[in-house]
Amino acid sequence: MTSMSVRADAGIGIFDSGVGGLTVLHRLRETVPGEHLLYLGDTARHPYGTKSAEVVTRYAIENTQFLVDKGVKMVVVACNTASSVALDVLRARFDVPVIGVIEPGARAAIATTRNRKVGVIGTEATIASGSYTRALRALDPDLEIYTRACPLFVPLAEEGWVENEVTSQAAALYLASLRQSGIDTLVLGCTHYPLLAKTIAEYLGPTVQLIDSAAETAREVEATLAACTLARAAGEGSASFFVTDVPDRFTKIGGRFLGTAVDSAVRIER
Repeated sequence: MTSMSVRADAGIGIFDSGVGGLTVLHRLRETVPGEHLLYLGDTARHPYGTKSAEVVTRYAIENTQFLVDKGVKMVVVACNTASSVALDVLRARFDVPVIGVIEPGARAAIATTRNRKVGVIGTEATIASGSYTRALRALDPDLEIYTRACPLFVPLAEEGWVENEVTSQAAALYLASLRQSGIDTLVLGCTHYPLLAKTIAEYLGPTVQLIDSAAETAREVEATLAACTLARAAGEGSASFFVTDVPDRFTKIGGRFLGTAVDSAVRIER
């Protein structure tokens, strides 16, 4: 267990396997603009979605330790895969609040659905873990839940192929069964997927509401800061970026996920 004294003016640590978690940072900038944000992209070991739970948990511990050593007051696991397999371990091991992206997305889905038929799409690891199904069932045991792994969505988002024929064909292949299932709510269970939201929405049609876990997680952070009296009192926030491999690709494509350019990132040794 890591012990530390937490200060309200300390930063918030965020990590993901790569650039996808920048969608969470983007939402945090909107929701808690006065906070200092430290982002770690584990680009040397990306992607997490195809790795075992044991390996992802080890990576998550190392990433959290790095951020805690930087003096953060909270850690946001901006990765559905890591949230699905490592959250309990991180919460038991570290003394700062640790927030994942699964539970906020599940709560939003429950609040949104009217016919109690909810779909979840994510990486192979996230879907195989059953984490969203467990979180949703805990809130509504009688919910109908339909899940689908959509691994190609990640490289498509990173290539910037978010609205073209290839992406539309991938959406049709992955989501055909979900469209037939009668769901009225779909959880985007990967931080890359909000970039593909328009294509996904067009295929599923206007009767299906999309849940962006990044936005819901930002609201959870805001509520936790208030509950723990950890919100910064005043001043403008900042963002700094760390990566575990050469930063060129991260800075090049990061802007697609962040909404603004990523000017620089510091490489750390692993």
